[in-house]
Amino acid sequence: MKKNIRTLWDLTKSDCNQLIERALTFKRDRTSFSTYRPLSGQSMGLLFEKASTRTRISFETAMNQLGGSSIYLNPKDTQLSRNEPIKDTARVLSGYLDILVVRTYAQRIIEEMADWADIPVINALTDSYHPCQILSDVMTVVEKLGSYKGLKFAWIGDGNNVAHSWINIAGILGLNLVLACPDNYMPYNEIIQKARQEGIGSIELTTDPVEAASDADVINTDVWASMGQETESEERKKVFKPYQVNASLVSHAKNHVAIMHCLPAHRDEEITDDVLESSNSLVWPQAENKLFMHKAILEALLSLA
Repeated sequence: MKKNIRTLWDLTKSDCNQLIERALTFKRDRTSFSTYRPLSGQSMGLLFEKASTRTRISFETAMNQLGGSSIYLNPKDTQLSRNEPIKDTARVLSGYLDILVVRTYAQRIIEEMADWADIPVINALTDSYHPCQILSDVMTVVEKLGSYKGLKFAWIGDGNNVAHSWINIAGILGLNLVLACPDNYMPYNEIIQKARQEGIGSIELTTDPVEAASDADVINTDVWASMGQETESEERKKVFKPYQVNASLVSHAKNHVAIMHCLPAHRDEEITDDVLESSNSLVWPQAENKLFMHKAILEALLSLA
């Protein structure tokens, strides 16, 4: 059996809960897992077209700690750079690797890789989605607040790939999610509609960041200009200035509010330095938890393959 994570819709609510619990177990009992090597002899390929710090290192470390090995592939160094068809590359890599992690621009590349590969394919970020990030983020909320049930999640800023995956998980797990984005920077309507039609969560949109932050248990944000949008950076700074996560905005949330940012952060742009470094910030455990979630994902998918 082969299972991919192209988007979070490849997973059920039960899948997500099991991954969250397993990741928490890996973290809680890390000492007892120090000699646990279920993936010995297995190889993971990392085909990364976009730059990465946390995602790459956490996947490589996760595979290493589970006993497997990793091979980092820059598409520029492969025959993809000479127009080899994706379907050909996918089938060839399937003969060498046990699992493939892909970080790229277009979602269609992930979809085609998954269609033609005989091994599990994991989306490590595209312009449309960032599924593994959100799994580790929800894990972090559960670790800090005890559960995701009954909480209000606020997204403040760009309706980008990370926001899209938050919409996905809201539909799957039944989260109460409010997204505050400028008019021309809302999440894709088809992604919202799918989550509303097929999911069980409550997903609301607003242009008012105070409305989203009011009584929130979790406030999440991201950079205003994602990779590939650098030329829009100055214009976006003007548009998104009212969406900065600062002390004034946070004051509308609950006292225990968890502040999240998937990093890298542009301090004093989308989030102020004092909020990022505050006692409410979960940014550092959030980053660390990618390691444990990736261990849970690799273990689960390679036991199915």
